[in-house]
Amino acid sequence: MKFLNKVIDELLQQNADLSEFNIVLPGKRPVVFIRRILEDRNYSGFLPTFFTIEELIDRIAGQQEIQGIALWLFAFDVYKGLNLIPNDDFAEFLKWFPTLQKDWDDMLKFSDSDTAVLQYMFDEERIKEWAQDLGEDDDTPRKKFLNFWKNMNVFLPVLKKKLQEKEWATSGMINEAAKANISDFAKNTKQQYVFCGFNAFTPAEEKLVRSMLQWNKAQCFFQADRYYFDDERQEAGKFLRNHKTWKEFDDNRAFRWIEDDFSQPKNIKVYEVSGNITQTKILPEIFEAIEDKTYSNTAVVLLDENLLPASLDVMHGVRNLNITMGFPLKNLSFSNAVKQLFYLQKQLEKNRSSYYYRDIFPILEELPKSAEDELVINNFKAKIEERNIVYISKKLLQELLGDLSYYNLLIRAESANRYLDVLIEFCRKIKWLEIDDIQYENVSHFENAFRIIKNQLAPYQFEIRMETLEILINQHINSESIDFQGEPLRGLQIMGLLETRLLNFENVILLSVNEGKLPLGNSQNTYIPFDIRRVFDLHTFLENDSIYAYHFYRLIQDAKNVHLLFNALSSGVNTGEKSRFITQIEMESSHPIEHVIIENSSEPIVTQPIEISKTDVVMQRLEKWKEKVSASHLTSYLYNPIDFYLSKILNTSESDEIEEELSVKNYGNLVHYTLQEVYEVLKGKVLKESDLKDSVKAIDQYIETAIEKLKHQPEFYEKGMNFIHKAIAKKVIENILTYDLELIKDGNTLEILDIEKRFEGVDFYLEDHNKISFFGFIDRIDRLNGTLRIIDYKTAKIKNLTVKIDESNVEEYFHNSDRKQALQLCIYQYVVQNLPEFWGMPVETGIWSFAEAKKGVVSLQFEKGDIDDAMKSVKSLIEEILNPDINFVEEIKAYSNN
Repeated sequence: MKFLNKVIDELLQQNADLSEFNIVLPGKRPVVFIRRILEDRNYSGFLPTFFTIEELIDRIAGQQEIQGIALWLFAFDVYKGLNLIPNDDFAEFLKWFPTLQKDWDDMLKFSDSDTAVLQYMFDEERIKEWAQDLGEDDDTPRKKFLNFWKNMNVFLPVLKKKLQEKEWATSGMINEAAKANISDFAKNTKQQYVFCGFNAFTPAEEKLVRSMLQWNKAQCFFQADRYYFDDERQEAGKFLRNHKTWKEFDDNRAFRWIEDDFSQPKNIKVYEVSGNITQTKILPEIFEAIEDKTYSNTAVVLLDENLLPASLDVMHGVRNLNITMGFPLKNLSFSNAVKQLFYLQKQLEKNRSSYYYRDIFPILEELPKSAEDELVINNFKAKIEERNIVYISKKLLQELLGDLSYYNLLIRAESANRYLDVLIEFCRKIKWLEIDDIQYENVSHFENAFRIIKNQLAPYQFEIRMETLEILINQHINSESIDFQGEPLRGLQIMGLLETRLLNFENVILLSVNEGKLPLGNSQNTYIPFDIRRVFDLHTFLENDSIYAYHFYRLIQDAKNVHLLFNALSSGVNTGEKSRFITQIEMESSHPIEHVIIENSSEPIVTQPIEISKTDVVMQRLEKWKEKVSASHLTSYLYNPIDFYLSKILNTSESDEIEEELSVKNYGNLVHYTLQEVYEVLKGKVLKESDLKDSVKAIDQYIETAIEKLKHQPEFYEKGMNFIHKAIAKKVIENILTYDLELIKDGNTLEILDIEKRFEGVDFYLEDHNKISFFGFIDRIDRLNGTLRIIDYKTAKIKNLTVKIDESNVEEYFHNSDRKQALQLCIYQYVVQNLPEFWGMPVETGIWSFAEAKKGVVSLQFEKGDIDDAMKSVKSLIEEILNPDINFVEEIKAYSNN
């Protein structure tokens, strides 16, 4: 730490007892490094006193700071007492006050008078200059702007007065009070102060430093470099160049120090990376090139805090890590669950009768849970998925989740205050569960936030709504982060840019060096226009850019190896544009810069088809399978042998998922089950016209029965696409019944023999007296004019029912998934011909497609060959499945635009 070493050496030359000095720093972090430097110097005296400049300003002001929730509640109480129009409720107030408060603090810190700024904002003549005619309508943006600042001219002075009466102050008020007390403080203090490594000051801070210098009670050490100090165009040196012009720096007191470190040899690499997370994947390669494997002189600076988890993932090989930056609380799982809880409460205010399953599932997944809760949740999910319940009634939720330890979080809260109590109690309980440290910290932060809000609300009489409580919690949590503990004096340092102040490293690695991240750019959240900020010397994004420029150049000026990574992909808010600071170095510095392009290859991964060999265990399972072979098993094998292996050998099945829109499969089941109900009543009868007419009238009733069979809720079909699917299903069923009715009207004799006919134990012989047994269900068996019809229902259109089989293709004819419909019908025909009750009857097999219901049954036709030839091909297919030398090989489907 070159700069800190110089400061300590200078102070030790002046006085061997450093306890005489008060060292004022931009932040707390350099203190541990100063202590190490003193230890290396074998310093044995008392340590100096350390302050941040904010702490010193607070001490001079002598006021107690109020911020966050306490300030918002107090300010709203004041606002309500003024009866201003619009008379915003607390939720509306919170949408604008936090931003206004920052603007007000800027007025108090940087302008001579916040009153002057407020009056200028309300100056109608000034507004007319850019707005011309304000208009009479209160809803016009110009009029609303004027009314807003008219109210603020009343509200903020009263708020200031009320805060002063309580001896409270915002950070801006503290700066203002300190400014008034600085002259007396500088004159009367007996202590010596050392200001180290500052760049930009507020007016109060500048007045403090200069007053102390004038009274010879302070020294000031700056860390500047000629590269950006001497060049007027370099924004990084903007504030330092101004400080050098202070009259306090003269022949007797030099401006210290301006170094020439940036021009020293450096290895600078710029990495253009395709993807945000991809930047972290390059870190191991960069570490590999660093000679000192303790990495004690290496810093990884994350300009995007969201990259911290991904960065840690790739640093598992680094023994000592010190994380200086905090990880935002809002990005952790418990935070997401709390957001979901409040969203659920808002939904319950709108819909008090049921719960949308997507509002419940994420909460159950994200919240920490006990083993008992896990069982309740798994049972709940299984029941909901099995019954495909999209909207869960309150009664059913109570029935399935009533034993959940935090069930009261899921029911509509009596009030926001009561819900706070429930949340606090929940956090208290789950901290006793076995949860990891980060989650424990996450829950603890939230419990603390809930308690703070409850305590702060206590003195006030107004009742807050759930929406307001959510805003309060979000505002509080957005500024919170989880701090990590580590060893700051050894190992790799992972930091944010502001944490690098006063520190220097030999190896510096910056991630996300993108425009919008470094510098932040024109992203100020403010109500004060740019031109007015300039008039009153309030900081604009330009000053902020200069501050960030200084931090960037100061960090790399002493480094030997600099790695700058930026995300070149434009997505979301990321423009894919590298920081202009990189461009400045490329254009203006004398250093050779190596450019590296890292592609996140999007080429498809070349995969080999999955291949499963038929081991002894697999062959044993196949022997078992032979006892119950269905036509669908064979079509599954044709489609993809691996699917057959997974379902028939391993006995796995796809997990149920809740359908918000009826799937093709369940649409087919709805029609299928309805037809089953319709014809079950007619089974064993020679049909009459009246039978079918009565069935048509009762379709709705039959559909409701089918819905119960599917375990769906009737409400599932009441609106949207599902209502349309149900209407289409009804039309298909009408078409099938009408087709049968027309057959009877035309004088045909139609008798329903069986519905969902189950068969099993129908033997089919292979080679060497080996055999399998067919089993399955035939959707419908009827007799039309004396001919037995075997009918299979299909949702899909009919394909390839004309069989052309001869000696040349008999072996492989059904080894083709395009012929699976014909394969199934051939097996059904073979089975029926072997069932005693149907011996001697002429048999016809066919498919009735729901997609073409008006066509009726389309029969299997043999243009070449017969059923015996077809079964030879079926036998060949079965023998292939049973052949131990033929592995199960995945069928990879080619992508097609057709």
